[in-house]
Amino acid sequence: MAVKEIMRSHIIKLKKEDSLCKALNVMDNHNINGAPVVDEDGKLVGMIVKADIYRFLMEEGHYDTCPVDWVMSKDVVTAYSDENIFTVAKRLREKNIIAIPIIDDKNIVEGIVSIEDIMDYLIKKS
Repeated sequence: MAVKEIMRSHIIKLKKEDSLCKALNVMDNHNINGAPVVDEDGKLVGMIVKADIYRFLMEEGHYDTCPVDWVMSKDVVTAYSDENIFTVAKRLREKNIIAIPIIDDKNIVEGIVSIEDIMDYLIKKS
């Protein structure tokens, strides 16, 4: 089965100029642990997760004004919507990440798949 069958296509995206404060508030308000970071054309430029922000906050900084760009991962592991769910699950595990943006051939974010999405799929299949 292709990952497009379980990906969430209504996703929360952040901009690289958004503050860390805004990023955490958005994640908390939507009960998510991470979000893709996109440019003005919707192209993927990074990924930020709460753990990245928490690690950054352990050092002195300007939480309210520091942009997401300073903390986000810029070398993002991605998948395509037609990839097999188990291939994507293996990639998540091998890279030790919690979510993977699903992109098209122009690097536009189409959706996201998290570890929880894959676990829900496996539970339903059992």
